[in-house]
Amino acid sequence: MNSSILTIPERSNIESGSWFSRLSQALRDDILSRAVVRRMEDGALLTCRGEVPEEWVGVAKGAVRVSSVSLSGKQVTLTYVEPGTWFGDISLFDGLPRTHDATTHGETTLLVVRKPDFKELLRQHNELYEALMRLNCRRLRLMFDLIEDLNTRPLAARLAKQILHLARSYGVTQGAETRIGLQLAQEDLAQLLGASRQRVNQELKGFEREGAVRVEPTRLVVLDQDKLMAIADR
Repeated sequence: MNSSILTIPERSNIESGSWFSRLSQALRDDILSRAVVRRMEDGALLTCRGEVPEEWVGVAKGAVRVSSVSLSGKQVTLTYVEPGTWFGDISLFDGLPRTHDATTHGETTLLVVRKPDFKELLRQHNELYEALMRLNCRRLRLMFDLIEDLNTRPLAARLAKQILHLARSYGVTQGAETRIGLQLAQEDLAQLLGASRQRVNQELKGFEREGAVRVEPTRLVVLDQDKLMAIADR
């Protein structure tokens, strides 16, 4: 890959990613040399549940919505893959079909490593095995945390925690305010939390009354992170 194809912010997102930045320079260079830049419009389908895995992907700009369809036919959002994050390695390891649908959320730039190149990277760099093992251990810990929160924490605490995460991942700070760049409707937030849009709307109104957030069309603005952290700890 010619890194000049990426814009400066896109390249910075990849290079500063918490996982990627800890790799050796040789491994980072080899990954980037094999990656192809792919720019996609909002709502583009990357992979479908049940597909044979063919690619390992890093997000350089935008986001990727990972979702599934419930038995009742309802679309359920599980997470949004943020800039600097790599995904798709699990199915490349075990050879089983993709477990979820993946679509772009907003204009998105991806770095795509094809399966043969991914296998060659593993063959040439033992370091990559260990790094991906640590990455998947972290994913597993986060999954356990989410399950625990779902079963033990009230919706207000889970919503506050989710907003804080979005602010860290997509926030742009202007003075005392942090505007979350990722455009999410209240229905999108509700899907992430396994709740109804009506209940999420009620909780957000409560956050506004407490001066913790301001709700704008398709966006959230964090006014007071300390207040949100207090709600998350209730």
